[in-house]
Amino acid sequence: MASNDTHSGLDSKRLAYLAEVIKDDVKQGKYYGGVIAVARGGVVGFHEAIGFEDPQGTRPVHIDSVFSLFSVTKAMTNVLVFRAIEMGQFALTTKVCSIIPEFSGGLREQITVMHLLTHSSGLPSVYTPQPGMYIDRLADIIAAICKNVHCLEPPGNHVNYSPMPNHALLGEMVRRVDPQGRPFRQIIEEELFKPLGMKDTSMGMRADLRARHIKPDFRGNNRIDHLGHSNLGPNGAFEEEHADMPWVGVASTAGDVLRFAEMLRRGGELNGVRIVSPTILKLSRRNWTGEKPNELYKSLAYSLGWDPFPAYIGMGFTLRGPSLCHTLFGTLSSPETFGNYGAGSTLFWVDPELDLTFVMLTAGVMASGDNFERCQRLSDIAISAVT
Repeated sequence: MASNDTHSGLDSKRLAYLAEVIKDDVKQGKYYGGVIAVARGGVVGFHEAIGFEDPQGTRPVHIDSVFSLFSVTKAMTNVLVFRAIEMGQFALTTKVCSIIPEFSGGLREQITVMHLLTHSSGLPSVYTPQPGMYIDRLADIIAAICKNVHCLEPPGNHVNYSPMPNHALLGEMVRRVDPQGRPFRQIIEEELFKPLGMKDTSMGMRADLRARHIKPDFRGNNRIDHLGHSNLGPNGAFEEEHADMPWVGVASTAGDVLRFAEMLRRGGELNGVRIVSPTILKLSRRNWTGEKPNELYKSLAYSLGWDPFPAYIGMGFTLRGPSLCHTLFGTLSSPETFGNYGAGSTLFWVDPELDLTFVMLTAGVMASGDNFERCQRLSDIAISAVT
């Protein structure tokens, strides 16, 4: 641990219990291991590597292990979208087709930036715009989306979490309005990772991080292959050095994700470097989807005997919300708690009321329902450590 209860405002005994619970989960084979960090008011009370990166338990996870973040990437793309809005490059009301003309046609012409951020675009919830295609090059993905992905209904009617198209389109919009004409992967490096000192983070698998990278093991829980141009296997896109995937392509450590989350907790600034304003972040934590359910998870809830729960989506971030229901962020967290998660293995959230930040990066992807309950339980234990 980097601190104790005296300095962090966290009970060290409760945090030690959190570690024991995770060790027991690993022993039971629920997942292989992971790195977890908990901080309050910017003071780290817990930052530990527990368990292994492989099912045989032969390779321990380390504090500086590099994980594929999957959809936690979307949170970082959100911030670049906010930055573009604050620079006047486009607005929340901007129609997507005004910047990506190839996306014109039918109901798609009504879709705005806000629709994409709130997962209410009316587009189908697809993991790839074309079966069997390589997904590591943004230009190819955008071309396939424009050709193949069309609205099922008018935007704004329902909330349906978008695994790929929304944030691929948002990333492409950021790229197209960039005055320097940079690729998205260069924009995110120069405008986010470098300013925040996220030295162990990259879009794509940077060569110097490869030796520490824990290759994703979906354990049969993935719905599609994630193919890359180098043909490195069914999930090879996560090993492509030059991958440009604004929805799923970032690799990082728990320490670096904590730096990103702390920037959000501090209102868009870290160590004197401002990325975005407190104003837009406050707006992003508002519940913009009301009590509408997330259509992607409504069927999951029914299959598990749960009551369907509200989507509670802000501008790009998932929110805790006011209802007592299944939540990745813990039932004890405050309603404005916000964050993102990725494919049964990665999670971060920030509770503004408790001044609490939580990061969890794990190996061994879990099924969605099991992951919901795992994240909820670990989050509640972490919150119970607040003194």
